Amino acid sequence: MVFGRSSSRRPVEPVTLKILVAGGFGVGKTTLVGAVSEIKPLRTEETLSEVGRPVDNTAGVENKTTTTVAMDFGRITLRDDLVLYLFGTPGQDRFWFLWDELAQGALGAVVLADTRRLEDSFAAVDYFERRGIPFTVAVNCFEGADRFPAESVRGALDLDSEVPLLLCDARERESAKMVLVSVVEHALARVGGQRPHVTT
Repeated sequence: MVFGRSSSRRPVEPVTLKILVAGGFGVGKTTLVGAVSEIKPLRTEETLSEVGRPVDNTAGVENKTTTTVAMDFGRITLRDDLVLYLFGTPGQDRFWFLWDELAQGALGAVVLADTRRLEDSFAAVDYFERRGIPFTVAVNCFEGADRFPAESVRGALDLDSEVPLLLCDARERESAKMVLVSVVEHALARVGGQRPHVTT
């Protein structure tokens, strides 16, 4: 018979954090959540209809055929002890009443921006600034869109200097993951007073 010390180490319960993914209509929120989620993302997309055309501004995204009407939901494990729950907000004005519900308990947010329609990001930036929710701006680099220096985009959005601003491709998992790491580090720095390093 072999005697030995049994392993009494219990698995570490991961810390779970809620992150919002916000921005204007057609900016890539559903795409980003789908690109990084390790589970099949929940999507609440509906087909754009003729009835909604006078209400939904599709300028610049004329080929878009669906829209999120409630939220997108996904999950990503950044480390064994750190899991993010992602909530993508609807982009059109008529669904903004949902934002207050989705924002409850959120550690931070991503504001996705499209340089072809930068003004569509103003409402999201204003929303998180007013509520004191830490956020990162991620410029989704669409094919064919003009590229601008980060400082030019920062100036156009009138961002405070401490707000992180990154360029990303919402279709690419690693690019989207980098944005989420930035949000977590920025939000935890706001809470703890120093910028932590979230290794993945």
